[in-house]
Amino acid sequence: MMSFLQNVFAFIIVIGILVTVHEFGHYWVAKKLGVKILRFSIGFGQSLWSRRLGQDQTEFVIAAIPLGGYVKMLDETENEGDPIDPKDLPRAFNRQPLKTRVAVVIAGPLFNFLFAILAYTLMYMSGVTGMKALVGEVSPNSLADQAGLVSGYQIVAVAGRPTPRWDSVVQTTLQ
Repeated sequence: MMSFLQNVFAFIIVIGILVTVHEFGHYWVAKKLGVKILRFSIGFGQSLWSRRLGQDQTEFVIAAIPLGGYVKMLDETENEGDPIDPKDLPRAFNRQPLKTRVAVVIAGPLFNFLFAILAYTLMYMSGVTGMKALVGEVSPNSLADQAGLVSGYQIVAVAGRPTPRWDSVVQTTLQ
């Protein structure tokens, strides 16, 4: 059960990071191109935390359901009767030229792509060449259980030969 909860927690963290990077891409490009940002939200539903920051008083939100997010920009077509300050009209998303709107829309996926390149670069630069030889789940009455292996143990040697990684455990076992 704990393993399941750890996996769910890890999934939520990873999705949260990817959503944040994606939405930040939209936010950053829109801001650089002069579009007024009303809200930057990570998650959906009830707001758990929010702050208004900057000259435009953009609302930054962390919401209850962490499986997505959005950047709300000033847009006349989604205003629903609230009056828009005439000085802000030139900054509305729907009033931007096509190339600006396309740049804002493409920015989210582009930031995810660049983040993937950065993450893989850092991962490969870290020098880890394989997985540690850690025992995973041990089923009751299995050969591993009968041999006394316990989940989380690290296999440091097989037949007297050091096994720092799984590939060396497999190679030594097959010899």
